[in-house]
Amino acid sequence: MPAQPKATLEQMLTLMGFPATIEETKLEDGILLDVKTEDSGRLIGRQGQTLADLQYLTNRILFQQDPSAPKVLVDVGGYRAEAREALIKKAKDAADKVRRWGDIVELEPMGAYERRVIHQALREDPDVETQSVEVDGTEKKALLLRPRNPAGR
Repeated sequence: MPAQPKATLEQMLTLMGFPATIEETKLEDGILLDVKTEDSGRLIGRQGQTLADLQYLTNRILFQQDPSAPKVLVDVGGYRAEAREALIKKAKDAADKVRRWGDIVELEPMGAYERRVIHQALREDPDVETQSVEVDGTEKKALLLRPRNPAGR
C-alpha cells in the first residue's frame, strides 16, 4: 500500500486532539506538509522541538508503510520557513565576519537540519568553508566557518 503522507499526519493530529488543515506541496526531494491550526505554538514546541519530533514520527510511520515513501517536511504556520530564513541570515553574517577578520567563527550547536541549511547557504561562497564539529555532552554539532584555502580551489 503506498504511503499517504497528508492522511497519515491528519490522523495523527486528530488522535492528539489538534484540529487542523494541511496543505501538501511537492518539493524536489520530498513533500512539504504545512499544518494550519489555532494551537500552533503547542505543535511547534520550544525551539521547534515538538515540530521536529512530529516530523520524525510522520516519516517513521510512512517508511514502515512503504520503504520507498518520499521524505516529508512538516511545517506549522510557516515556522520552518521563517526559521530557515533566519538561519541563512545568520550564516551570511558569520561569513561576512570571516571575510572581514580572517578568523574562524563558531556557531552554536544545532541539529542536522539547521546545519544542512547553513552548509547549503554557503556552499557556493568562494571565500568561506563550513565544517561540523562534535560538541561534548550533546548530540548536536557546532558549525565552524573559516576562510577557504586559496590553494584548495
